[in-house]
Amino acid sequence: MLNRIDLRGSVEDPRRLLPRAALDVSAATEQVRPTVEAVREHGAAAIREATHRFDGVQVERLRVPAEAIAAAEEALDPAVRAALLESIARARKVHLDQRRTEVTTVLSDGGTVTQRWLPVGRVGLYVPGGLAVYPSSVVMNVVPAQVAGVESIAVTSPPQKDTGLPNRNILAACALLGIDEVYAVGGAQAIAMFGYGYGDEAPGCAPVDMITGPGNVWVTAAKRLLRGVVGIDAEAGPTEIAILADDSADPRHVAADLISQAEHDPLAASVLVTPSPELIEAVEVEVAKQVAETRHNQRVTEALTGPQSAIVIVDDLEQGLKVVDAYGAEHLEIQTRDPRAVAERVRSAGAIFVGAWSPVSLGDYCAGSNHVLPTGGCARHSSGLSTQTFLRGVQLIEYSHDALREVADHVVALSDAEDLPAHGAAVKVRFSA
Repeated sequence: MLNRIDLRGSVEDPRRLLPRAALDVSAATEQVRPTVEAVREHGAAAIREATHRFDGVQVERLRVPAEAIAAAEEALDPAVRAALLESIARARKVHLDQRRTEVTTVLSDGGTVTQRWLPVGRVGLYVPGGLAVYPSSVVMNVVPAQVAGVESIAVTSPPQKDTGLPNRNILAACALLGIDEVYAVGGAQAIAMFGYGYGDEAPGCAPVDMITGPGNVWVTAAKRLLRGVVGIDAEAGPTEIAILADDSADPRHVAADLISQAEHDPLAASVLVTPSPELIEAVEVEVAKQVAETRHNQRVTEALTGPQSAIVIVDDLEQGLKVVDAYGAEHLEIQTRDPRAVAERVRSAGAIFVGAWSPVSLGDYCAGSNHVLPTGGCARHSSGLSTQTFLRGVQLIEYSHDALREVADHVVALSDAEDLPAHGAAVKVRFSA
C-alpha cells in the first residue's frame, strides 16, 4: 500500500528524496486575498458572505451566545468531560513548567540589562472543524496562552451546517477552560476577522495581536497574508508521522500508528524509516488488515498511497537518524532497542515519542505535551506551540552616570566606524559642560 524509497548506499542529501504532500500555499494566498481584503473593508458583512459561500452556512450571530456555550457543557458526555479535564490538567502542569523567569545581568557597577517576559495582550485561537472536529485543539491552544498570562483570549471554529454553531464538544471545551469569547467562523475569513476585527455590529470583535492554531491550506494562506499585521505561530500543513524503527518493533503498533495519522486527512503523511526488511513485510501485512477494519478506510487509504507517505529503507539506524533529521517530522516515534538513547540523538522533530508505549495519539490528547507542532520540515528550524509562544522578551537597559562613562569611548568608536557620528554625540553630550 505504501510507496517504497530505497536509500541504502545513498550519500545524497535525503531532503529532496523524501516524500512530501503537495501544498501550494502561494497559489492559495492569491485565492484568499479578496476574502481577506473584503473582511478588512466590510467587517461582519463580508465574514457572513464568505461563510455562506464557502461553508454553506448562514450564520445568524458570529459570536456564539453565552447560553449556547453553557448548554454545550451541560450536554457533554461524562466520559468526554473526564477526558478533557484530564487533558487540561496534564497540559497545564507541563506548560506551567515552561514559564520563563526574569533575569538581570550585572555588567558593571550601575550597569544592568534585565530580560523580562511579557505576555501577548490579545490572541485569537483557531480550532479546525472540517473533516474532523478537535476539542483537544482548544486545550492545546488555550492552556499555554492562559499559563503565559494572556489577558484576552478569543476562539473561533467553523459553524456546523445543522446548528450554525461550532461543534458542541468544541464549545464545551471552551466552557471548561473559562473561554466565553467564541466565534462561529472558519477558513480565511476567520483569520481576517482576528487580524482586522470588526465593529459594524455588536458585539464586535477587537483585532488580536497574535493568531495561533492549525487549519487547512486556506487558513494557512490567510495567516501568511496577515503575518506582520499580527503575529502567527506557524504555517501549518497536513499532519505527519515518521516512525524510526528496527526489527524489535511490533509491526501491529507501527501499522496502527501510521494509520492513526492518515485518519486525519487524505494529505496526511505517514512515513516509516527502517533498516529491517522483515519489519517492512510484517508492517505491510498489518496495514492492509487494519485499514480494512478502520472506520475512515477510504481517507486512510488515500493518505497512505499518496506521494507524501512511504516506507524508507535505510542501511542502519545511523542512516535512519540522518533521514529523520532531514525530514523534520511533526511527530516522530522511536520504536527501537534503547529508544531513549536513540531519541536523544534526534535534532529535528516537532515532538518525539519514545518507545512502544508512547504513541502519537497519546500526544494528541493526554500526554501533557502540545499537539500544535511544525509541519512540512519546519521542525528543522521551528518549535511547537508552548507557553513561550505567547511571551515576548523585553530588555530593560539601566546604566548609571559612571557605568555609561565606563563604556562611552567604545560607543563613540563604534559609531564613528559606522559613520553615524550622531550616535556617539548622544553619549558625549551627557559628559560635556
